[in-house]
Amino acid sequence: MSLPTIVDLNGTEPGSRELLGGKAYSVNKMRALGLPVPPAFALTTPLCARYYENGGTLTDELWTEVLEHLARLEHETGRRFGVGPFPLLVSVRSGAAQSMPGMMDTVLNLGLTESLRDELATATGDDAWAQNTWNRFCESYTSVVGPVPSDPYEQLRGAIGAVFDSWNNERVAAYRARHGLGAGTGTAVTVQAMVFGNRDAESGTGVLFSRNPSSGENALFGEWLAQAQGEDVVSGERTPSPLAHLKTTLPHHYSELARIAEVLELDHRDLVDIEFTIEADTLYVLQCRKGKRSAAAAVQVAVDLAHAGVISKSEAIERVSAEQIRSLETSGGVTAGAPVVAQGNGASPGIAAGIAVTDTDEAQNLAAEGTSVVLVRPSTAPDDVPAMFESVAVVTEVGGSTSHAALVCREIGLPCVVGCGPGTVAALQGRTITVDGASGKIYEGNVLQTGHRTHASLAELLTWLPDPLPADHHLASVTRRPLESA
Repeated sequence: MSLPTIVDLNGTEPGSRELLGGKAYSVNKMRALGLPVPPAFALTTPLCARYYENGGTLTDELWTEVLEHLARLEHETGRRFGVGPFPLLVSVRSGAAQSMPGMMDTVLNLGLTESLRDELATATGDDAWAQNTWNRFCESYTSVVGPVPSDPYEQLRGAIGAVFDSWNNERVAAYRARHGLGAGTGTAVTVQAMVFGNRDAESGTGVLFSRNPSSGENALFGEWLAQAQGEDVVSGERTPSPLAHLKTTLPHHYSELARIAEVLELDHRDLVDIEFTIEADTLYVLQCRKGKRSAAAAVQVAVDLAHAGVISKSEAIERVSAEQIRSLETSGGVTAGAPVVAQGNGASPGIAAGIAVTDTDEAQNLAAEGTSVVLVRPSTAPDDVPAMFESVAVVTEVGGSTSHAALVCREIGLPCVVGCGPGTVAALQGRTITVDGASGKIYEGNVLQTGHRTHASLAELLTWLPDPLPADHHLASVTRRPLESA
């Protein structure tokens, strides 16, 4: 039986992660769970290879099928694509089978033209919002695809192609190489009805983790940015507020998000990362995936879920890598009384020292020569990822703990401090500094002290290992069963 080429993500058919890609798979799964998710459809991962085989263009046959599914979005939303006064606008997003946050391209607010912008302003009585949405679209489309066509359908066709093209960009190659993901099967493309976190005072966007991704603590963790769209948070170009701000301003939505996090964590049987938007006091969930986490959180979450009976002890062991255990067993500290030269929010734990470098090319060149480099940037963009992989730590002036940069750092065990404030780049450039990704403090000079510590949950996890341990076990190289734990 032939596989479908385009799938409506309505939750009625299961659809695999390999076929739909992670983004579309999560949308389909959440709709099956009855959660408030904007309607969408997905061009499946095999179409990526076909796109390249066809010389980097969509076939007319495939484009006809796209239009059929777009018509179904129109029916479900009650809005028309390319037709005012309130047209259907869509996001066009990537989604490979393996999660690669921020590595590929996205186009938001697609479907606007200057005349539709004016109709939207008249219909809503909000000129500023219509103009802001138009500006966002133009910036997004121009940076990813190129000049904005006047025909919304040409916009859509171009954006789908650009997302397929992003499968072969440098940051994807660096990410896949760093994580040993191989060549992969390509990316899917998700086309989803837009919701607008920038709509009014009762709108905004955020990222929520069901548990703390740095420590593993069983408590909601996240960030919220009022009157903003999702890209404002995950890009790291603005510094959001802690999720507690939402609990104060829109408590009913905070309570509903807590319920949704519980539902999705149970469904995934793991810590989850949830992207959400509130438009005019209506909550929508846009994506859910297993959350990127630090080594400490990986161990803590695995042990806690085993205690709760959600996973077995053997599965808890499988979820922790030898590299994560080694990073926990080799602790770091700083010299008492060391001078603090900057302070931000600890986004990824760990301590490292190196020369502060602000240029990504220079960072990669110095790292290749064996120099320990701390990448210091106003904010980090996906294009910075290859340089991040060659650095010992990352520091930013703006951005939050749920930005793509912070997610990437936690996943690879790289100390990261975000939101240090304007002027940090200039103040630190060229200096030797020590970065504490847990406390958010940055110290003058190399004040790193090495040592050993025992992580309580790791000590417990290691007692669950089989005895004798097979030589080919993934933890065979690090097995040690501490007699006491701290």
